[in-house]
Amino acid sequence: MALARTRAVALLGVDGQIVDVEAAITNGVPGLHLVGLPDTALSEARDRVRAAIFNSGEVWPNRHVTVSLFPASLPKRGSGFDLAISIAVLGASEVLPPDACAGQVMIGELGLDGRIRPVSGVLPAVLAAADSGAETVIVASGNAAEASLVPGVRVIGVPSLRALLARLRDLPPPQEADEGTAAAAGPASHSDGLASRSRARRGELDLADVRGQAEGRKILEISAAGGHHVCFMGPPGCGKTMLAERLPTLLPDLDRGAALEVSAIHSVAGTLPAGQPLITRPPFQAPHHTASRAALVGGGSARMIQPGAASLAHRGILFLDESPEFAGGVLDGLRQPLEEGEVVIARSGATARFPARFTMLLAANPCPCAAPKTRDCSCAPSVRRRYLARLSGPLLDRVDLKSRLKEVTRAELRYDLELAESSKVVAERVLTARERTRARLADTPWRTNAEIPGRELRRRFAPQPRALATLDRPLADGRLSARGLDRVVRVAWTLTDLTGKERPTADEINQALGLWEGRA
Repeated sequence: MALARTRAVALLGVDGQIVDVEAAITNGVPGLHLVGLPDTALSEARDRVRAAIFNSGEVWPNRHVTVSLFPASLPKRGSGFDLAISIAVLGASEVLPPDACAGQVMIGELGLDGRIRPVSGVLPAVLAAADSGAETVIVASGNAAEASLVPGVRVIGVPSLRALLARLRDLPPPQEADEGTAAAAGPASHSDGLASRSRARRGELDLADVRGQAEGRKILEISAAGGHHVCFMGPPGCGKTMLAERLPTLLPDLDRGAALEVSAIHSVAGTLPAGQPLITRPPFQAPHHTASRAALVGGGSARMIQPGAASLAHRGILFLDESPEFAGGVLDGLRQPLEEGEVVIARSGATARFPARFTMLLAANPCPCAAPKTRDCSCAPSVRRRYLARLSGPLLDRVDLKSRLKEVTRAELRYDLELAESSKVVAERVLTARERTRARLADTPWRTNAEIPGRELRRRFAPQPRALATLDRPLADGRLSARGLDRVVRVAWTLTDLTGKERPTADEINQALGLWEGRA
């Protein structure tokens, strides 16, 4: 019996696990038999691999071939195992040197003509390979730039099975036909052109474009400095969406670690921008109010669990416009990620975890009729209460900054454009505040004030008792919950960092309480 081994990576969420791919050629009915919980796409690999080997000038073994994917109990999905399976089969056929394919991790889908096509999820797969001690990873040429983001691993990009076999045999690379720019560019979303135009448009936005709403602009600055969640409420046309779309312009670039986290999630989802394997700017996600719970927090079957908008907004902004219009219970699915910073999706036989530490920004009209002027509203008070009650109390309790925006006056529409600060000016203050926060949290795993756990907030970063005395009455009469207390203190720390003080005083505590209650 001839036997050969290669290695691949199975992804569950953004976590990868090394899979040993073993091929054995034995007597029996000719054919290829896959074992090890393959999904439909992986089960179809037998046809792709057979055609690719034929069209690469190699001979298919006319015997019984068994390919085992170990560990057998781990569900495996996708076409990224094609390359490892083909090399294992050829190694078992003894057309390759026995040690040529051992120990190397191979990730790629095979075309029927033998080309190696890019697949999604390469970045987290290579990260998993590096963590397991792998030294060399072979991927499609279109995935080479993405895979090369992982340090400490030798990445080899190859265009075709024929070229890979030549490398394994220490032969000169063959002359390859032009594969076209689409294959070389990597997997792209169907809406990549529209998405790129949307990103370009957001890059042109500036906070100075918003006329009036000085309070809203200040709240955005506080949110950007500390990573705090925001809820804007106001009539249509007052600037809620304009403000929300400009929050990303106030945020600094992602550091290397955060950029790899964000890029890994988008790699799994297949939404990496074309030609940009590393996402360096905080992402901005704005799902429509008809989105389902699965679209918002993630979901799918046990063999194909996909991240939702909450995870795609990791280290960025999740903007929920017309938030009361979301279906009942959809927004409450965000309560766990808002607290834990991750989404856990459990299915029968599989549990996937996706990072989801984002800044949530809610926007809502005060009533269902959405009258442009408050005086024109015809809704009864009970109708307004029922409408706003769609935003549950536990969800709003997790929002640090609440504001009721008013209609912009004629004077603000005419003259405020000249007085409003630009995003560049505000972003400099935000960066300075974040640097103060980073210095204070230097020996901790947290980046912003909003990430500090409550227990550490009370032990290591507690304000002076006399500064907190102003919160005794709100706590006693139930206006402020224990969770709300922590959030008020976090906002107070952000206000302190923006002003350059050492510790929060009663002034910062009072201002933070007003922002939490929505009366600042």
